[in-house]
Amino acid sequence: MTDQTSDVQIARAHRPPKAEFTVYFAIIFLAALPVAAITWLLTLVRQGNLKTKGPISRAWSQARIITPMIFSA
Repeated sequence: MTDQTSDVQIARAHRPPKAEFTVYFAIIFLAALPVAAITWLLTLVRQGNLKTKGPISRAWSQARIITPMIFSA
C-alpha cells in the first residue's frame, strides 16, 4: 500500500503585496502608459475600431507581467 500523504502540497497563505512591490508596480505602470497610449492610438488609426484594449488596460497588463519578473530574479 502506498503512502498518499508524502507528497501533500501545503497551500501558502496569501499575503498582501509589500510596499516595495507596489512602488515598483507604479513606476513600471507609469513608464508603460505612454507607450501603451501610442500603441493604442496606432491600432485605432489602422483598424478603426474601439474594441481593442485601452491604453490603461495595456499598461496595467504590462506592469502585472514585468513587476513579478523583477522580484523573482
